[in-house]
Amino acid sequence: MKKISNILSILSIVLLIITVAGCVQPEETAVYELGNETVNDEQSNLYLQKEITMTMVNEAIGLMNEKGELAFEDFREKDSKWYHNDTYLSIWTTEGIRVSFAPNVSSEGESVIGLKDYNGEPLDELFIGTAMSEEAQGWVSYHWPRPGETSPSLKHTFVKRTSIGDKTYAVTSGFYVDDYIYTNDIETLGDEHFTRFGDVSLATFLHPATAEMDLNVDYSIAHVIIRPGGSIEPHVMTNPETHFVLAGEGVIYIEDVPFELSKGKLILVPANSKQQTENTGNVDLELFAINQPAWSSDNERMVE
Repeated sequence: MKKISNILSILSIVLLIITVAGCVQPEETAVYELGNETVNDEQSNLYLQKEITMTMVNEAIGLMNEKGELAFEDFREKDSKWYHNDTYLSIWTTEGIRVSFAPNVSSEGESVIGLKDYNGEPLDELFIGTAMSEEAQGWVSYHWPRPGETSPSLKHTFVKRTSIGDKTYAVTSGFYVDDYIYTNDIETLGDEHFTRFGDVSLATFLHPATAEMDLNVDYSIAHVIIRPGGSIEPHVMTNPETHFVLAGEGVIYIEDVPFELSKGKLILVPANSKQQTENTGNVDLELFAINQPAWSSDNERMVE
């Protein structure tokens, strides 16, 4: 499969069109008490989680100011506010010694100089550099396995500098962003495609019924590949369907009227319209098929 440049930015425009058109309805804003502040989730649960993480680091620093290094015992306590599920504190001296790390207490006292993430990013430079910056705090992103796992996930971590006596520390806590933001990649869909209409392969790129998290959307996106000479047989969708061409050439017939397809072309098929798509080129015709509401076999009817 060819690598498609700028797909994500173009797809963002398509989804913006859907949102503006009223296909994606925002939920009612919820209000939360967080420490001494009131926040809401209007921005997203990602925004709220960032606020929670910063509050945790600030409260940990407050406990360190009160108890000194004795606070580390509190931070190691499992199923506490400091250590539960994928949430924990990692505290380093600015000389690069890990002094508190609940998921692996045996690693405490070890040097983290030269520690790198899955992509080779130097974590010692990211953490200590952020802590020693003029702002004395900031966010860093890197790829790191969840506790008990070996494959990496994208983690977003808040780092803040504090001192106890003559020792200076980088106090950190983070979260895995795929708990809050759904992502997918065309390049990984190969095993998920299934064959339909003989020379057509389809894979779900986004569907609220199959995602492992609540997407709060009512539309779906399928990745469609039509081989040279292949076609999608005539059918009717009871909902509107948007096609966005990623690569190749073809033609779509809407109520037997032909519309040419080429890379970058977007076409909206009205609800209850007969449609048929053919690949007229000599390479794969690739497109996104966007349905609102999300695709369902109940909304599709084959026709002669």
